[in-house]
Amino acid sequence: MKTHQEDSLAITQVLENDYFKGIYEGNISLLGKVLHPGTLLFGDVKGQPYAKTLEQYLDGVAHRQSPKDSGQPFKGTIISVDVINSIAVARVQVKMYEFNYDEFLSFHKIDNRWMIVNKMITDISE
Repeated sequence: MKTHQEDSLAITQVLENDYFKGIYEGNISLLGKVLHPGTLLFGDVKGQPYAKTLEQYLDGVAHRQSPKDSGQPFKGTIISVDVINSIAVARVQVKMYEFNYDEFLSFHKIDNRWMIVNKMITDISE
């Protein structure tokens, strides 16, 4: 049986290898590996309400210039990962373009894989 520490490490690897890299590169295949098909996204961006289905989110990523292609700085930072049995919440920060997102990502372990099932974001740009 995996330990809490092993699960936290597995989630960290998913965030670094798939989530942050997928956002940076605009790679919806990588993002699709970690985002459960039923994932919903909620929050606010520049003070405006934000609500999207996974399909809407991935379409937006596919049709925008990626931070990698733009040459703009990008930074994904893991603030914390809390695991209880087969559920977890990661708090991360994503800095790209003029945005500085604080995010809460809900994870569920499905078929022995950690998947994001919900994404809550807020833009805290200064």
